[in-house]
Amino acid sequence: MAYNHGVRVLENPTSLVAPVTGTAGLQVIFGTAPVNMALDPYGATNRPILAYSFSEASAAVGYTDNFKDYTLCQSIDVSFRALNVAPIILVNVLDPARHKSNMTAESYDVEDKQAIVKVFGLLLDKLEVKNGETSLQADVDYVASFDAEGYAVITILESGNAAGASSLSVSGVKIDPSLVTANDIIGGYDVATGKESGLELVRQVYPLLGLTPGLIVVPGWSKEPEVAAVISAKCLNINGSFTCEAIVDLDCTAAGATKYTDVKAVKERTGLVSAHLAAAWPKVKIGSKVYYYSAVFAALISYTDANNDDVPNLSASNKTLPITALCLDDDAGTEIVLDQEQANVVNSFGVVTAINQNGFRSWGNNSAAYPGTTDPKDRWFCCRRFFSWWGNSFILTYFQKVDDPANFRLIEAICDSENIRGNSYVAQGKCAGCKIVYNADENPITDVLNGKIQFKQYLAPYTPAEDILNVLEFSPDMLAAALGGE
Repeated sequence: MAYNHGVRVLENPTSLVAPVTGTAGLQVIFGTAPVNMALDPYGATNRPILAYSFSEASAAVGYTDNFKDYTLCQSIDVSFRALNVAPIILVNVLDPARHKSNMTAESYDVEDKQAIVKVFGLLLDKLEVKNGETSLQADVDYVASFDAEGYAVITILESGNAAGASSLSVSGVKIDPSLVTANDIIGGYDVATGKESGLELVRQVYPLLGLTPGLIVVPGWSKEPEVAAVISAKCLNINGSFTCEAIVDLDCTAAGATKYTDVKAVKERTGLVSAHLAAAWPKVKIGSKVYYYSAVFAALISYTDANNDDVPNLSASNKTLPITALCLDDDAGTEIVLDQEQANVVNSFGVVTAINQNGFRSWGNNSAAYPGTTDPKDRWFCCRRFFSWWGNSFILTYFQKVDDPANFRLIEAICDSENIRGNSYVAQGKCAGCKIVYNADENPITDVLNGKIQFKQYLAPYTPAEDILNVLEFSPDMLAAALGGE
């Protein structure tokens, strides 16, 4: 034994574990983007890209106001410009190596040493520029860039072979979003290359970025039944551990729900029954811009969480929306006018919509599982999200304890930490109660010997006050007292 003389200290590991939480409403958004304008056009396909600002997103995948062809841009615009919420994760499935078409040679006038090629989607590295019969070389004879509208601008260099040209012949290759199909969104696993694509990339979010998905969003494409089914499946058992939710669109084309009474049939036809889905109908406008409602509602949920200490206990229903109209999915953007009574009918089908109540507000608390289920954990979308978020947080927090000795100290540390955490949220009014217990009866020695211990946790998030009733009654006694002067 060592001979000790003086003052000494020893340190024990902390009994209480500080919680580690993922971003509650983190949007993982799948769709198409104008990657020809990205900094790395050929490296922006089928990989999760984290963006904290509009400029980051634009540099990573490109941006245009053409929301019809480039669906990711809807979420970029509404998240960073309309609601100013970050971060988001973008997954573009448009592959410039496959989804492309040729642009035939045309002549463009040169003014002030520049020729503007008004063809959207051009890949700058595929441009073929000629001055008469002379082929020009990029960065030697000219410099190519994009203007604010996404058109290629060819600037002639004085030292090159086109210094005095009045016109240029330009041909090349452009990306073609019309070639993207639902199968590209769904994606899969390529056995030959070992690469994943489309919705399969949900699996890569946590390993690559260290963030757990909060909401899966696939603007527009999610109205397709086969896409919605895959989205529903991808919400569960992410990385073998995590759970999340998704916002999907209900078809409001001519073949879908063009009026509120059509919503029930279209929802059932699409097969939306998962408690992890919120179905949104119809589309929405901000001025002249038209968005799928899923892009706007998902950003609103994320914004609501971010302003609530990143805790997803609040419903995103009856929150103000920066929109100017509801509309159908047609070329004219036909406007829909819903009153509260009609919106309530839509809600009764388990679908979220919006109403104009001196300004537009989101309207609807039910998950897509309603009315098929009335379990409050699964019926109320905010309660469903609270359970998923809590479960993910538990996994992240106590992963460091895996393989520790299964002794009383470990059990006590987990119980104490979780109960203190739960009590803090109760004190903040973010839930009605939270308690975790370890029951010896549920942990037989055979399980302990096999390295298994089990806890039971009780969660009670507040349900939304969806129906507030005040019964008014005429009081003759009060009137008599007033008239009698008593």
